[in-house]
Amino acid sequence: MEPPQPRQPMPTSQRRPNPDAAADPGGARTGQRRPWVVGVSGASGTPYAASVLRGLLRAGEAVDLVVSRASRLTLLDETGISFRDAHWREDLRTWLARGADGDPDRFAAELPDLSALPERSDVRHWAAGDLAAGPSSGSYPVKGMLIVPASTACVAGVALGLSKDLLQRVASVTLKERRRLVVAVRETPLSGQTLKQLVALDEAGAVVLPASPAFYAGASGIQDLVDFVAGRVLDAAGVPHQLYRRWEGAIGGARGEE
Repeated sequence: MEPPQPRQPMPTSQRRPNPDAAADPGGARTGQRRPWVVGVSGASGTPYAASVLRGLLRAGEAVDLVVSRASRLTLLDETGISFRDAHWREDLRTWLARGADGDPDRFAAELPDLSALPERSDVRHWAAGDLAAGPSSGSYPVKGMLIVPASTACVAGVALGLSKDLLQRVASVTLKERRRLVVAVRETPLSGQTLKQLVALDEAGAVVLPASPAFYAGASGIQDLVDFVAGRVLDAAGVPHQLYRRWEGAIGGARGEE
């Protein structure tokens, strides 16, 4: 008796296509919610996070928000706003309405009534200590994660895979699932150890994006500088926006001197 022959793989042309995948790539039209996870760490720069969140909402993106314990102290110090788990909708709206210049109602008119949104809405909040939260699992469908601002402690925790809180855990899951991770580090100067950790994140597939505003876009106030950094975060995520004037190759274009 002749030994059985190994089974040959089916030629690509004869394989049965997956109709669901062909008709609905990424689940965009099946109603499955696929948010961007926004992690806010304790570094100075909470206006950057607010601008990114507003940009995502303007673009029609769903958002899962994780606000670390340290970042709540920073938010309170920089804006006077308390972020409470039990009142997160009201506190988030107050935060997003505030401009980087301190105007408490600069963006109020464009924000949805977050307090009226249902549980499965475009904005969802997960407590920083909830390690059983949806985004803590790789099977939870998300597009990726944006950490803005990212403290050096957060950078170290993610680079080392510590998962000491939900923010770090979600970042680790994002890397292992090969999803987009943008780390908007906000610190200066940077130590040699932090630089090594940032290189490790880059090698793991993350986008390391220093919160470093540029001036060629014609900034006329602090909000413009904040929006430039937020816009670059959204660029790295592939989310369309109009937060800053893009370079078009014309010297002086931002001043109308073309």
